[in-house]
Amino acid sequence: MSSEQTSTSPDTTGPRPRRLTYAAALVALEGLTLVVGGVWMLVLGITGEPDDRQQAVTGGVTLIVLALLPLIAARGLLGRRGWSRGPAVITQLMALPVAYTLLKADSVAIPAGIALAVVAVTALVLLLNPETTRALGIRGPGNAGK
Repeated sequence: MSSEQTSTSPDTTGPRPRRLTYAAALVALEGLTLVVGGVWMLVLGITGEPDDRQQAVTGGVTLIVLALLPLIAARGLLGRRGWSRGPAVITQLMALPVAYTLLKADSVAIPAGIALAVVAVTALVLLLNPETTRALGIRGPGNAGK
């Protein structure tokens, strides 16, 4: 195996770094939360009295489908797949405006906004950590040809 192949493959020689495991857990938690929210909207849309049944069902299905991104990314992170960091980071970047919107609400949504912001920022810090990057075999800027 050449040195170029070695530098781009994930570092699977030792145990999975805790930061990578924690990042995967947070990303999976976000995915599971989306599934729960989607199922809740779907059930209420079908069995309840929503203002617009079609919109409630569509919203529920959309949340369930959106949950696939973080759930697949979390599985990839646990398997030390380099491609998984991109979808995981995108999930966090999408969560931040949602958290901000929840924080601006004058309701019980504020604690949810705080929790989402804390999870998203923590996951971003863990995903961008050099130890995580090495474990996933991701090269940094300026190392593309090495």
